[in-house]
Amino acid sequence: MHLIKSNLYLFLIIFSVACSNKKTSHTTTADLARPNIILFVADDHGTDAIGAYGNAVIKTPNMDRLAREGVRFDRAYCTSASCAASRSVILTGLYGHASGSYGHTHDYHHFSTFDQVQSLPVMLQVAGYQTARIGKYHLAPESVYRFGTVLEEDERSAVAMAEKCKSVISGEDPFFLYFCTGDPHRGNPFTPDVWSDPNNFGNRSEGYPGVLEEVYSPDEVIVPPFLPDTKESRAELAQYYQSVSRIDQGLGKLMQLLEEEGKADDTIIIYISDNGIAFPGAKTTLYEPGIKLPCIVKDPTRSQKGIVNQSMISWVDLTPTILDMAKVEYDKEQFHGRSFDKILTKEKDEMKRNIYASHTFHEITMYYPMRAVRSGDYKLIWNATYQLPYPFASDLWASSTWQGIYREDVKFFGKRTVDDYLHRAEFELYDLASDPDEVNNLALSEVHATLLEEMKTKLKDFQRKTKDPWYILWDHDPLMQGTGVKL
Repeated sequence: MHLIKSNLYLFLIIFSVACSNKKTSHTTTADLARPNIILFVADDHGTDAIGAYGNAVIKTPNMDRLAREGVRFDRAYCTSASCAASRSVILTGLYGHASGSYGHTHDYHHFSTFDQVQSLPVMLQVAGYQTARIGKYHLAPESVYRFGTVLEEDERSAVAMAEKCKSVISGEDPFFLYFCTGDPHRGNPFTPDVWSDPNNFGNRSEGYPGVLEEVYSPDEVIVPPFLPDTKESRAELAQYYQSVSRIDQGLGKLMQLLEEEGKADDTIIIYISDNGIAFPGAKTTLYEPGIKLPCIVKDPTRSQKGIVNQSMISWVDLTPTILDMAKVEYDKEQFHGRSFDKILTKEKDEMKRNIYASHTFHEITMYYPMRAVRSGDYKLIWNATYQLPYPFASDLWASSTWQGIYREDVKFFGKRTVDDYLHRAEFELYDLASDPDEVNNLALSEVHATLLEEMKTKLKDFQRKTKDPWYILWDHDPLMQGTGVKL
C-alpha cells in the first residue's frame, strides 16, 4: 500500500512538471506572435497642436513620423473631457456612468471604479504580458487597475520617463507599457500672482533632462476658432506648445530605445490624449475641441503606411482593440466598445456607427451631467441640468485666457457668446458639416424637430443599453432626486 502511494505521488509530480513544461512551451510559442504594445497617453492635448493634424507652427517631428509610418485617425473621440473619467474608459472599455468612474479620483474627489470591473492591464497580465505603467495614474482603486510594474519618474519629464522604461523594453516577455505624461496639462500654481500672467503648462526656466526646449512666440501660434484671439490667449498657447514639444521628444526617446533594443519591428505604439486642450470651450465640455482628439497608431506588422482613417472611433474601443492586437481572447459583450483592429489601415469610414459621450463630473463640485451622440454629421448634446450655470474647473477659471474676457465684460468668447457658454440650452443640435464650431443650435428650429426627436431616441437607447443612472432624468425634474427605477 505504501509502495502504491509512493508511485502515485511520483506520477503526480511527473505529470505536474510535464503539464508545467507544456504550458511554458505553449506560452513561449504564443509570445513569438504577440507584439509589444505601448499606449502613450498625453494629458489635455488636442488635435490643434500636432504637425500631422495640420499645425504648421508647432514642432512635433516624432508624432509626425509616427503618423507617416502608421495610421492617423481624423474622427477619434474620448467619452468624457475629464482626466480620470476618460482614463477609466480607456482601460476598461466601459462608459464611466456604468463603471462608477463619474469624475476625479484624487484628493477630495474620491470617485472610484466599481471593484468588480476587469481592466485591460489585469487581462493582459493574466495572458502572459509584462505590464508596466509610468507617469500620471489618476485611477482608483489600485486593485482594479493593477500593473505588474510601477515605474517612478517626474511626469513632466517625458525623456527621463522614457529612459526609466529601459528595463521593461529590454525584457524577454511581451510587454504592455502604459506611458502617461503630465504634459501638456496646466501647471501649478493655477492662480498666478498677476491675473494676466500665462500659466506655465509645466515649463520651467531650468528645463528638463535631455530636453531641448522649444520656445514659441505668442505672435506665431495659431488661435483655434473657439478661443478669443487676445494677448492672454496667445501667451498661454505659446506655453502650451512648448509643453507639447517636450512630450514629442519623450516619444522620440521611446522610439530610439525600441530601435536600440531591436524591438521597433514588433512593438505597436498608440498615441492619444485623455481629453482636449485645457482651455475653456474644450476641456470639461462635450464640444468638438474637448472630445475630438489625436489618435495615431503605428503597427509595424502592417505594410500600409501614412494612412488617414476616417472611421469614427471612441476611447471605449481601445481596450477590445488592444486585446485583439495582443491576440487575447475575450467576451465581446463585456465591453461597450468594439475593436477597430481589423479596419486599422482602411481609409473610409468602416465602423458605420454612432459615437456617444458621457460626462457627469470633473471636480466633485462640478456636477453637470451631459450626454451626447454623433450620428453622421449631426451631433446632439443633452444638458440634463441646464437650469444650472455651467461649472468651471479651477484651472480654467483662473486662466488668463478666461479672466481677460470675464474682467472686461466682453460679450464673446471665441465664436460663442459668454452667456451661451455659461447658460446652456437643454438640447444642443449641430450640423458639423456646415457648422464645425457648433454655434448654430438647430434644436431651436422647427425645421429640425423630427431630426431632434430621432437623435433623442438614439441617446435614450444608448443610455438604456449601458445602464446609465442618469437616464431617469428624462422623466423627472433634474433638480429632484430619482426614484431608483430599474433600467
